[in-house]
Amino acid sequence: MPKLTIFSGRTPEPTYDHPRPDRLVSGNPRRTTWEHFMSANGDLSAGIWACEPGAWNIAFAPGKDEFFCVIEGRLRISDSEGNAAEFGPGDACVIPSGFTGTFEVLESVRKHYVLMDRPA
Repeated sequence: MPKLTIFSGRTPEPTYDHPRPDRLVSGNPRRTTWEHFMSANGDLSAGIWACEPGAWNIAFAPGKDEFFCVIEGRLRISDSEGNAAEFGPGDACVIPSGFTGTFEVLESVRKHYVLMDRPA
């Protein structure tokens, strides 16, 4: 029988990365991901993500959507037309498939995320 994934019940090993050099806008922030859940077919993942200040360009592939809710820190997302929104603790957002813009961490951030990545 499938079991609940309770985030406070365990701490998975973190993975670390940095934005691709061709997408960097400022800094070279280290990003840390604690993946708490991955569906059997790999199209849905959920966990906690943290990042140092910096900015990079993002381009979500068709079929890839992300929901997040900020736990601590502050970030700004700007679309390719220059419209921007800032998020702090308790704020939530969905980044839809096909979205392009800039992701900027203003203050070290930590967020819950749910990522859906299905064939377009």
